Amino acid sequence: MHKFLMKDLMQRNPDIDYLEVQSFEMNVYLVQITIGEKTGFVYDEKDRPMRFFSAGHIREAFESCQVTQAVMIHDTPYEEMIGNPPKSDTQTALPFTMQLPY
Repeated sequence: MHKFLMKDLMQRNPDIDYLEVQSFEMNVYLVQITIGEKTGFVYDEKDRPMRFFSAGHIREAFESCQVTQAVMIHDTPYEEMIGNPPKSDTQTALPFTMQLPY
């Protein structure tokens, strides 16, 4: 797995083949991208996975990059707590638009 530094992405403005937004509870989003043969998460200046706090925050951060395909995956550990059956092993990827304004 490759590590993409946000500061490097901001300087280079690369073409991104695939951008996956991983949505977690409490408005926390992580972004995993694929550029060519390399896939990995986006990291901040402190060498930690970069947290985004809204869909708009993600769109603004990547607005100067050309993104071929973007999806969002939502993961929640609370399915059984609210009476739903246990979640399946496969996750559903929903289309995620990168266009501004949103």
